[in-house]
Amino acid sequence: MEKELDKSNLPEHIAVIMDGNGRWAKKQGAARVFGHKNAIKAVRDAVEGSAELGIKHLSLYAFSTENWARPKMEVDALMQLLVSTIKNEMKTLQDNNVRLTAIGDIDKLPAKCFKELKYAIENTASNDGLNLILALNYSGKWDILQAVQKVAQYAKEKNIEPENIDHSLFESYLSTAKVPDPELLIRTSGEFRISNFMLWQMAYTEIYITEILWPDFRKEHLIEALKNYQKRERRFGKVLSE
Repeated sequence: MEKELDKSNLPEHIAVIMDGNGRWAKKQGAARVFGHKNAIKAVRDAVEGSAELGIKHLSLYAFSTENWARPKMEVDALMQLLVSTIKNEMKTLQDNNVRLTAIGDIDKLPAKCFKELKYAIENTASNDGLNLILALNYSGKWDILQAVQKVAQYAKEKNIEPENIDHSLFESYLSTAKVPDPELLIRTSGEFRISNFMLWQMAYTEIYITEILWPDFRKEHLIEALKNYQKRERRFGKVLSE
């Protein structure tokens, strides 16, 4: 399957909404947490597959600002799972030359989670392969709002007129300022929505929906998404061909 890919036409940045853990667990007659635990293999396959293909940036929507509203037991289990996964996957990250970064209001994560996340970010900072971006305590609305606040403060301090605030200035204050907008969004579990993920950044992102539940997602599903992407004609609002 990989041989069918055009290596000259791969997206620089893939974003993934990892959906379906709860439904997967329900099918097994287990609690939702069981689905989250069994999703680690999917994360590993997506990361290793992207690294092998030469993808530059992979963003995983790991925990949204809205997820805090879930039952406390599930949230606590997710936070513990995050800590243990980061610890256990450090060798895999290093072996695959993967650099870990994060976007979101991460200062508000539980102290232990923040500490492990910061440690992993610092210890993979020199890796120059795939940039793995974890979206934690993130939402697209939060990202836009925090950027607006920072731009407003900057404009106030520099006495900048509103009409001089352009796309470039605004985007420099988004949490994704250092990476290109995603060319491809993969959403698992068959849901047709972007769930408050990178609202500004995905204005022209190609969206690929698969019925596969996230714990069952493997490298071959990543390749299928990329093959589908390569059949698209990206127009950005223009007419490129008749």
